[in-house]
Parts: sequence; C-alpha cells; structure tokens
Amino acid sequence: MRYGLYIPNFGAQTSARSLATLAQEAEESGWDGIFLWDHILYKTPQSPPMVDPWVALTAMAMVTKRIRLGTTVTPLPRRRPWKLARETVTLDHLSEGRLTLGVGLGHPGSTEFAQFGEPEEDSIRAAKLDEGLDVLTGLWSGKPFSYKGEHYQLQRTTFLPSTLQSPRIPVWVAGFWPRVKPFRRAARWDGVVPLKSGGPLTPEDILDIRTTIQSHGQTSESFDIVKIHSTGLKDRKRTAKSAEAFAASGVTWWLESLFGPRDSFEDMRDHIRQGPPQR
Repeated sequence: MRYGLYIPNFGAQTSARSLATLAQEAEESGWDGIFLWDHILYKTPQSPPMVDPWVALTAMAMVTKRIRLGTTVTPLPRRRPWKLARETVTLDHLSEGRLTLGVGLGHPGSTEFAQFGEPEEDSIRAAKLDEGLDVLTGLWSGKPFSYKGEHYQLQRTTFLPSTLQSPRIPVWVAGFWPRVKPFRRAARWDGVVPLKSGGPLTPEDILDIRTTIQSHGQTSESFDIVKIHSTGLKDRKRTAKSAEAFAASGVTWWLESLFGPRDSFEDMRDHIRQGPPQR
C-alpha cells in the first residue's frame, strides 16, 4: 500500500507557493503522493481563500521528482473536457509522468454548479462525466478524434502531444458507497475513491467494493482502491493499525487528510514531517 496526503486547495495560509513547499516536504519525508481538492468555491456567501489546483499542482511538480501528484477529485461536469485535456497532458509531461486524475460528479449539494448557473441534477452531471471522460481519452491519444454526444460535440481534432504515461493518465473515479452506478463507472477505469454517506468506510465495505468492481469486469491487479483517512492525525500508532486493516482488505492508496489543520501551514508541515504511519 502506498501513502499519500489529501490537502484542501483552500485555507487561511494556503497559496500555490505554500502547497509547493508542502509537496517538497512530503517527498523528503517519504510520502508517495500528494493530492489536492479541486474546488473553485467552497461555501457561500463567504468562501475561504482559495487557489487554483492546477496552478498549484504545476508549482508542486516543479519542486519534486518522485512523488505522485493529482486531484481528489475534479468535478468533470463543470469543466470543458478539451481544456482539461490540455492542462492534464501538459502537467503529465512537466511532472515526467507522475499525474493521476481523480474525477467525480461533484459533491452533493455543492454550490459550484447552481451558483454559476450550471445544471446540478445528478442525471445530467453523470451523463456529462461519462461523455467528458470519452472526450478526454480521445484527445489524450494524440490521434484524430471526433465526438458527438448529448452534451459535447467535437469536429475531427488532433491534440498533440499525447500523454507521456502509457496507455494514458490514470483515472480514479469517486463515488458514494453503497450506490452501485459510480462503482460500475469506476470499474472501466484505473481506480476508485469510495466515500460513504452516514458514516466512515470500514474494511468490510472495501471487501464489498472489491467484489462489486470485479463483478463489473475489472480484474486488473493494478486497479487502485483509495482510502481517505480523516481522523487521528496525531495518533500514529492508531493510524498505522487502521491502515494495516485496510491494506488487508484491498486498499492500495491511503490518503491522510489535512483538512483539520488547513489554516495552519506549520501544523500541516509538522504532520507531513512525521512521514507515513508505517514507515
């Protein structure tokens, strides 16, 4: 199992520079990845200070060499997929193949759709997510590509360069368990970021998720199951024990959330410097 950090792209002391510094600290402290939230607005009417995750990831890529970078997760239905294709391929090359793209519908009840006049119905966002992934992978290929969907239409277009990673940038799909549709979607890609309504995920949930993913045709040993850990930041012994249980159930990435100390750069750095719980 690999260990990463899950960091909001907002907070009183958050900037592209501070996040780049944290990424550098994470690499030096033995973490395997650092993943940013992708928000443009967190709460209304007063949203906290916020940075663009893609600008921040670029800064992070410039000061690191090994650590994996990505989003958890990008609400693809509020993005133009051709614009995201350009951004992700550019970052894939800049990072020398260290980018993972997390995608989802967007958090239920998010203000990021209605606030700007975007459709917020689940069915519409789900359709745009599936079409957007089709467009992304078509443009990532570097081959002539056209598309005619309900929400997106592209005339024959070729985007160069293609992705540095082969066959493409890994895609993780987020979804709330035990809803089946997000996990059926995730089975077509490279990983899943499961969340759970009404309580924390358990190792038993992960076993059920694995069964569901496999029942929809995903049997690759490289398929990732991502667990976000949001409690016990200072209790390393308890965190290590929990991580061990989830690894046994099939989790391949353990992401420690720094949502709690998001307003304190020093608190985030102190936690990062402790290193992964099992190392």
